[in-house]
Amino acid sequence: MPWYRHFYKGGNHIMMKKLLSLLLTALLVVGMVGCAQQAEAPAEAPAAEGEAAAEGGLATLQRLLMVTGGDAGTYYALGGVLANVLTESVNNLEITATTSGASAANARSLNNGEAELAILQNDVLGYAYEGIDSMAEDGAMPKLRAIAGMYPEVIQLVALKSSNINTIADLKGKKVCVGDAGSGSEVNAKQILEAAGLSYDDFDVQYLSFSDASTAMQNGTVDAAFATSALPNTAIVELANTTEIVVVPIDGATADALIEAHPFYARTTIGADVYGVQEAESVAIIATLACTEDLDEEVVYQITKAMFEQKDALAAGHARGNDLDINKVADGITIPFHPGAIRYYQEQGITVE
Repeated sequence: MPWYRHFYKGGNHIMMKKLLSLLLTALLVVGMVGCAQQAEAPAEAPAAEGEAAAEGGLATLQRLLMVTGGDAGTYYALGGVLANVLTESVNNLEITATTSGASAANARSLNNGEAELAILQNDVLGYAYEGIDSMAEDGAMPKLRAIAGMYPEVIQLVALKSSNINTIADLKGKKVCVGDAGSGSEVNAKQILEAAGLSYDDFDVQYLSFSDASTAMQNGTVDAAFATSALPNTAIVELANTTEIVVVPIDGATADALIEAHPFYARTTIGADVYGVQEAESVAIIATLACTEDLDEEVVYQITKAMFEQKDALAAGHARGNDLDINKVADGITIPFHPGAIRYYQEQGITVE
């Protein structure tokens, strides 16, 4: 017999009514308490752009474009590896690397909002920030910010051993290639010569790419040549395999005067193992990862952090990853760093501005 029928036997219908009333009252109280608890619970705030996720990485998906350089160059190859490493190691971050017209074009892309990240030479980055020299026609780009100096592009002055050129002063009266007219190598050569107290009037100037200059040196029609590139330069390696050469130092008073006039240069060394000749001090410009002040601080912090924590993965993908050095991250950088990068460096005990 159903339980409720007991309450109708013997006149207990009044007791049943009281019991049902108590049960309904209890259910009503429980329901009210549950609603009150839900009402008091704070609503989950939507994640701000770039906000850090509790487990690391970013709370919301960020898709960024990185402009690099020509498809045959180091910037594009390294940029592709960097984009993959950052995408794989930072939650909710997707970076796509694309080819570009290199440094000057990359500065414009950042400034115009066409890209969020760029790899470019630190000298061009400085020119663009101030709107001077080769970037004067574009006007100042004060929104540009540095994230990290990545690797040196070394100015290499190579001479035939038979030419008896052992110092920059020895270039007087010789046939010297300074690079293609108007090229980055020629700009670097001219600045170095000025720092050494020399000009094109002091020697027979030749305008050739280093590949052509290397051939001319093998033929004995050029005595020395400037080249700006990452180490080693393939054309110099080939030249050293067929011809006795020396690497002429860019050091001492010349380097001091150069860096004072152009602070984007950084000192470096061309080791004896690079070309199999005596090592020489030199100077370099720095391939730099940059953005603008508009990029969220947390996004840049996570990028900077991952880049250094995943250095081994970066180096495994491209040899230039081995050059990434947190202790040299600000060498030659003349524009402000992004606050997100500054925060990471401060955590590592590194001071940048």
